[in-house]
Amino acid sequence: MRPGLDGLAGPPHDEFSVAGQVADTGVDLGKGESELRHAAIFSHSGRAWWKLWPGSHTYDRPVRRSLLLALALPLLASCTTLVTGEPRAGTTLEQRGPAGAVPSGLERFYGQQLAWEDCEPYATNETTQRLYRGKKNLECTRLEVPLDYGKPDGRTIKVGLLRQPASGERIGSLLLNPGGPGVSGMSTAAQLAPGVRGGELGERFDLVGFDPRGVGSSEPRVRCLSDADRDAERLDVDLDTSPQGIAETERENKVFADKCAASTGVELLAAIGTREVVQDLDVMRSVLGDEKLTYLGYSYGTHIGAEYAEKFPGNVRALLLDGAVDPVQNQVESLVAQGAGFQKAFTEFAAWCGQRQDCALGSGDPNTAFRELTLPLAERPVEVGDRKLSYSDAITAAIQALYSSQLWQALNTGLNELRDNNGETLLTLADAYYDRDGQGRYSTLTDAFVAINCVDDERVTDRAVLDEVARRYKQAAPFLDDGRPAVGALDPCAFWPVPVTNSPGVGSVQGLPPVLVVSTTGDPATPYQAGVSLAGALGGRLLTFEGTQHTVYLQGNTCVDEAGDAYLISGTLPAEGTRCS
Repeated sequence: MRPGLDGLAGPPHDEFSVAGQVADTGVDLGKGESELRHAAIFSHSGRAWWKLWPGSHTYDRPVRRSLLLALALPLLASCTTLVTGEPRAGTTLEQRGPAGAVPSGLERFYGQQLAWEDCEPYATNETTQRLYRGKKNLECTRLEVPLDYGKPDGRTIKVGLLRQPASGERIGSLLLNPGGPGVSGMSTAAQLAPGVRGGELGERFDLVGFDPRGVGSSEPRVRCLSDADRDAERLDVDLDTSPQGIAETERENKVFADKCAASTGVELLAAIGTREVVQDLDVMRSVLGDEKLTYLGYSYGTHIGAEYAEKFPGNVRALLLDGAVDPVQNQVESLVAQGAGFQKAFTEFAAWCGQRQDCALGSGDPNTAFRELTLPLAERPVEVGDRKLSYSDAITAAIQALYSSQLWQALNTGLNELRDNNGETLLTLADAYYDRDGQGRYSTLTDAFVAINCVDDERVTDRAVLDEVARRYKQAAPFLDDGRPAVGALDPCAFWPVPVTNSPGVGSVQGLPPVLVVSTTGDPATPYQAGVSLAGALGGRLLTFEGTQHTVYLQGNTCVDEAGDAYLISGTLPAEGTRCS
């Protein structure tokens, strides 16, 4: 498959498999190892990784995309009714819904019982096995929802949920989505759970992560390529922008779309978008016993939150949106802004690197040095055991590392190794981005990412526009310019078997309580201005974090964490103009 306008990018991908990958490969990422886990969580929040033109990469597409609130709402824990019956050993049947507003015709979904059990059977790969095994504080289940909300009596599917119950006086559930689209909210919640458990947030809220329909532990899952296909795709680097090269790129993109339709089914592909996820989220709210939704969204997860606010404003208690997708930018402008964001992060990495004696970029122009190190891989991939590091994987590795300054050391190490014909560290970084585990198995992340984007986003098929985007992207991110002519190609969405289902932008929202938007000044994937725009569109409060990373809440910054906790627990917003660093 050759990426397109939706490109690939984001804050850490979800199922953070870095620890496992590092252990399996023996690569030492130092302090960056734990950060890579985070980056793998919050990296696909706002991701973009398809080729807009042969050999190009679109990074974490602008992933996608009240003060007295708590005093105005009764913060009473919902009563729990344990349903009688004969569940299998270790399973707890629970019915807390229906709660709050229930749309007509959907009563059976909004009031269903859940069967909570051990999470290990829900693991889908090595990473989630490590996260779920033996974790007595975690419990999992699946929620039944209509495939098509217009046909509630028709086919149903299941959405996976993971919960860490509140340890104290419970307010309700804090539902979270880490972004992507396509990242697992279940594994993200499991990763965040230990840090949340010891604080007031863990005392007051059940922490609940969900795998959106078609993703991770949800059933059925989107699947387009086999593991072998994905490995082969990563080695297939097409830099030819001649008419023949563009034709081949588009042929491969059509093959990818056809494989998705054959493997997943057109019916599911047509119902995989944010429009449906927002409705699923409202079902979760009710089934978990909450009259109003308390939600934490990262990167693309901010897009879910904004769409929910537009469709169900009266059902919102609190929305904390971190790493915002701009609600008004079109796809072209978002992509170019994201390219500029990664260039800014690379420039800051280069400045840091330049202060070190072992800087892989040397003392000259860093953009040129990076290209000279990586471009030879297009013709001669580097062998890494029984695998190879390709040019596209080296670029992916760099993008992964630019999500956080804590990964700069790993990037410098990888680039220095590349000088010696060693691609081990860069391949480990790329594997983390693509969510490939030590056994060579991929999660559904990349396939779901494409499938969701293809029904969410406008389709750009005007070749003049595609060429212009390719040119502007290369100008915005010169460290990624491969020197070939800027020629655009139709992406997989141009050949998608189902139409776009989502409406662009956030319209006028009435009756919405205050929203908190967190935006980082040096965010490479979802640029700072996107947060400013989202806060304005929702009439929310903006909290600024001065730093270079993608998303920040619950990642160790005391200033941001305390402000976010206060908002979610009591509805107290930070003062206008608050900045953290």
